[in-house]
Amino acid sequence: MSLIELPLPDSAVMNARDQIVRDLVGICGEGAVISDEDGRRTFETDALTAYRRMPLAVVLPTSTEDVAAVLKYAKAHGIKVVPRGAGTSLCGGALPAEDAIVLGVSKMNRVLELDYQNRFARVETGITNLAISAAVAEEGFFYAPDPSSQLACTLAGNLAMNSGGAHCLKYGVTTNNVLGVKLVTMDGE
Repeated sequence: MSLIELPLPDSAVMNARDQIVRDLVGICGEGAVISDEDGRRTFETDALTAYRRMPLAVVLPTSTEDVAAVLKYAKAHGIKVVPRGAGTSLCGGALPAEDAIVLGVSKMNRVLELDYQNRFARVETGITNLAISAAVAEEGFFYAPDPSSQLACTLAGNLAMNSGGAHCLKYGVTTNNVLGVKLVTMDGE
């Protein structure tokens, strides 16, 4: 018996799964959509493995524009979306629903701009904490939030959870180390 009772999946969405997958492939491309059972199983839980739900599909966009298109599509078709960084959270933050699309940002992992004079880095949300630090290490800088999962955790999850770590005592948590975000609303705007 589960400790948390999860809602029943929307049967209309579940019955439209094949069409939804085709539409997502049309939006983001074949390589960006995971629809087979083994592939989806990888995303059925985060590090809180006590709860598991096989998602409807998984989308791994490579741009903000792809994220916007997926969210616009999901909104228009009444499909739930579960955002996912690396899935290292121990609180179930990336636990999908069976009638939901998991939108993973792991392919959005580039450093876009480094400005050492102004102590500023512009990065994509799927970059790991250690990759940010590695990108600026030669100039003596590092990305301060350092949760225990910093080897694998992404900026997306850090933002969602306001992650800290040992360095937060001196440098603050994620919100103290982020100047701004470019985001997409659930409407795809």
